[in-house]
Amino acid sequence: MTTPSSPTSAWRPGMPGGDTLPSGPAGRPAAPGGDGHGPETGPPTVTIGSYPDYPSAQQVIDHLADNRFPVERTAIVGTNLTLVETVLGRMTTGRAALVGAGTGAWFGLFIGLLFGIFTVGNWVAVILVGLVVGALWGAVFGAVAHAMTGGKRDFTSASSLRAGRYAVIVDVDVADQARQLLGRMQLTGRQADAR
Repeated sequence: MTTPSSPTSAWRPGMPGGDTLPSGPAGRPAAPGGDGHGPETGPPTVTIGSYPDYPSAQQVIDHLADNRFPVERTAIVGTNLTLVETVLGRMTTGRAALVGAGTGAWFGLFIGLLFGIFTVGNWVAVILVGLVVGALWGAVFGAVAHAMTGGKRDFTSASSLRAGRYAVIVDVDVADQARQLLGRMQLTGRQADAR
């Protein structure tokens, strides 16, 4: 019988020892639960409302909290997730050097403060030298790192996840109480709109 002897050997079901999953960087993983969808995540839940934006779902949870509902038994679940990358501006070598200088200055200030604590003489000079040297090295590394991209990413951006809908879910055994409170919230909202 042949068994895989090295971590690079391919794992296949049906091989001797193939009934267990191969170990990964964090150790041996557990097999999925009985239904094949992984371990149970907690008590069964039910959706009490679905909203187009996060503030609306947050307002529902806040209303439940204000009425002494056990909000630790609720969750807001975003569905239809979309990754949005917002372009903030053009990145040039000069701008990369400037950003690197700022980052390096903070690091140099930290190192300067550490050395300044143990300096007998002029500790302010030690802090200033750390700040200046950190800014210079940061500028050099920022410019070199940008130049090494070869113009393949000449912009800065920020990424965020956005959901299409936000569902408020609660544990099944407290769902009726949550629905009653939610009904009162909607009734109060309608009365305020009628005024």
